[in-house]
Amino acid sequence: MTKSPKFAFIKAQWHADIVDQALVGFQQRLAELGLDASVDVFDVPGAFEMPLLAQKLAATGDYDAVAAAALVVDGGLYRHDFVAQAVVSGLMDAGLKTGVPVLSVSLTPHHFQPSEEHHAFFLDHFVKKGREAADAAARVTELYRELVPALTAAA
Repeated sequence: MTKSPKFAFIKAQWHADIVDQALVGFQQRLAELGLDASVDVFDVPGAFEMPLLAQKLAATGDYDAVAAAALVVDGGLYRHDFVAQAVVSGLMDAGLKTGVPVLSVSLTPHHFQPSEEHHAFFLDHFVKKGREAADAAARVTELYRELVPALTAAA
């Protein structure tokens, strides 16, 4: 990449101790890739607030990609399925409307329990998912930087 990439990273604050680990993994992986990337971090109350902010950030044209992380758990009500579907659809729509890649690190585990075992598992899992999002952000940035000039020249 010629120019240093710039990314936005949105984090839902429900289960923030777990969700924050996605940012840790994201930043670790960018450093390992040797990318001199800038990452602006935005906290929102919950997952439902992520798609609109992702769309507004992407629409600025300031970011090569936007990542959004949340943990949507089954709190005993059927509502989590609707929230998870709305969030993922909204993030996809934000990317399609703006032309900027919007990456989801939003997970909806079955039968999440606030036990020590589940907590430890998801702490580690969100680091892994953040790392995967960094790989995706780096790759799509590279791809779009190559693709856009080629498409413009062909037009």
